[in-house]
Amino acid sequence: MTESKLQAKQAEKARIMQEQKMSRPEWLKITAKTGTNYKTLKDIMRTQSLHTVCEEAQCPNIFECWEQRTATFMILGDICTRACRFCAVNTGRPTELDLREPKRVADAVVAMDLQHVVVTSVARDDLADGGASVFAATIREIRKRVPNCGVEVLIPDFAGNWDALKVVMDASPDILNHNVETVRRLSDRVRSRAKYDRTLELLRRAKEMRPDVRTKSSIMVGLGESVEEVLETMDDLRAVNVDILTVGQYLQPSEKHLLVEKFYTPTEFLKMRGEGLSRGFAHVESGPMVRSSYHAHEQVLRADGTPLQSLSDAERATYLQDAATASVEHA
Repeated sequence: MTESKLQAKQAEKARIMQEQKMSRPEWLKITAKTGTNYKTLKDIMRTQSLHTVCEEAQCPNIFECWEQRTATFMILGDICTRACRFCAVNTGRPTELDLREPKRVADAVVAMDLQHVVVTSVARDDLADGGASVFAATIREIRKRVPNCGVEVLIPDFAGNWDALKVVMDASPDILNHNVETVRRLSDRVRSRAKYDRTLELLRRAKEMRPDVRTKSSIMVGLGESVEEVLETMDDLRAVNVDILTVGQYLQPSEKHLLVEKFYTPTEFLKMRGEGLSRGFAHVESGPMVRSSYHAHEQVLRADGTPLQSLSDAERATYLQDAATASVEHA
């Protein structure tokens, strides 16, 4: 491509992006509110020299979540070895590997008085185990310091290293989260070096290794997929016994990233929630601003506060039927 054609293409992409911002629906507009809790959390993160995916990935819910004293810690540095076309996290050659990081995360959990914590990371393909040992150490350190705190990990695929996955599962997280991100047809275009079937295999193996640990995954919509493809992805996730699903609207973080093909309405998200519940997911969080860790602390509880893990098969079946009925009635 000649330089003039490249410049013209970039200019057109910038124009489309600006139009999308201007035409963004009302339900996708956020008012930033930085209260006392938000400022306190920000100070804790900086004092402990910690990264959060809330900041690095430009999450639209940062103001709401931080004001509620919930955050997603991002371990293993802030430079990712992959360059997914939807993600705002910096990419390049990582230089950071701090084995004291698990303790600092636990210190922050204590300072924030958390009841549920989410820990994720950049992809670290430069490490033999992809960072699995640091994930495991972080889980154990939190357990030691705050025994009653729920621990959820949102992990990369470890490049298909199932021994690394076992290291994480042996540390007993409450929830093992790995995102499929998009439908099969778009996966190679959207995700860098990740494979749709490898994601399913990871989730299948995680459940086989620890049937008692809830598994979770997330789908972005608005990248050009059809509703039928989203439902097929739900079916694929249920086929490997994924328990919890989140569905949210893709928003373009910069002109270098993929364009938004469609803005789904709140009603469409509600229908997708009903479809997910009817397929047997224990919980479905579906909405324009939903991200993988949005309301994570609520996803392990029933409405009456009973942990999903404690339900018998019969109780779980009744819960799912009631939730699906409520969703249909609300629609």
